[in-house]
Amino acid sequence: MLKRKITTGILAIGLGLSAAGTWAADTQLRIATWLSPTHTMNKDVLPTWGKWIEEATEGRVKVKLEYDVGHPKSLVDMVEDGAVDASWTFHGYLPGRFRLPQMAELPNIKGSPEAISVAHWRVNEQFFNKSGEYNGIQLAGLFVHGPGQVHMREPLKSLKDLKGKKVRIGGGMSAEVGKRLGVSGVSAPANKAYEMLSQGVADGLFMQMDMMKVARFKDVAPYTVKLPNGLYLGSFGIFLSPDFLDRLSDSDRKAVLSVSGEKLSALAGRLWDRADKVGEADIIASGSKVIPASEEDVAYFNQLVADMEDKWLSSVKKRKVDAQAALNAFKEEARNYKPLQL
Repeated sequence: MLKRKITTGILAIGLGLSAAGTWAADTQLRIATWLSPTHTMNKDVLPTWGKWIEEATEGRVKVKLEYDVGHPKSLVDMVEDGAVDASWTFHGYLPGRFRLPQMAELPNIKGSPEAISVAHWRVNEQFFNKSGEYNGIQLAGLFVHGPGQVHMREPLKSLKDLKGKKVRIGGGMSAEVGKRLGVSGVSAPANKAYEMLSQGVADGLFMQMDMMKVARFKDVAPYTVKLPNGLYLGSFGIFLSPDFLDRLSDSDRKAVLSVSGEKLSALAGRLWDRADKVGEADIIASGSKVIPASEEDVAYFNQLVADMEDKWLSSVKKRKVDAQAALNAFKEEARNYKPLQL
């Protein structure tokens, strides 16, 4: 830990943190981010949160996005160590630490990404707060991307034809789904997937619709099989550094947190859902084929994933939380969610 503290301390200087005393006058919130600047997270979600923060603090805190700071799986440590003020990441990059959030990734959860994001936040507050998974960081938001679907270089006759195919998959529940579908999983960052598909190293990928446009995967995987609820969801966290919050006055700290949490979770889920709709319309307009899964495919998939909830419940026993009650509440919250006024 000491070595990491020293390393991230040096990195903080490289990011532009000034000498002692500057923070008293500088209330810039630096958020380490990733993905393309045109992605909805960087174009819409984080700037809107920044606007809320600036308004809530009467201009005393302003947000700046920092790119290429580190791999997404390293950003939680950087927030914890105070090298960056805030960040966000995919929970699946750190499966050993984040097991409870996989609840939000389970197949066939009913609800929009906004509903599921807010349900996740509420259930985390009620059931998971003392689990220790977020020790050392201030959780600012939880959200999911839209349903991951099957995108291939060549058309599929059925989901059963995925067996043996080389498919790029992410972490978290998507890896388990790929295993059950019998694919030969290719693990690679999203920014490497285009090259792999174009060269035939991979036959397809599991991905939500928005990235088909943003990352231009539509050019190399133009055949999509769309399940009603997708294959899985992907869960993300947004984090604040306690060091940063400690530098703020009590009123500004409360103001920043007042526009985070449930409200930020709803915003992220809503905008990622909107980006999915834009992405799907774009790939259809460009000539890609989006084929609804057949009744046989849906039944086949549902049978394959039928015990995944039980497997998740078993995986979190050591977290000492009432996981079954949390899962029941999560489904109920998502199913009955009423959109927030943002």
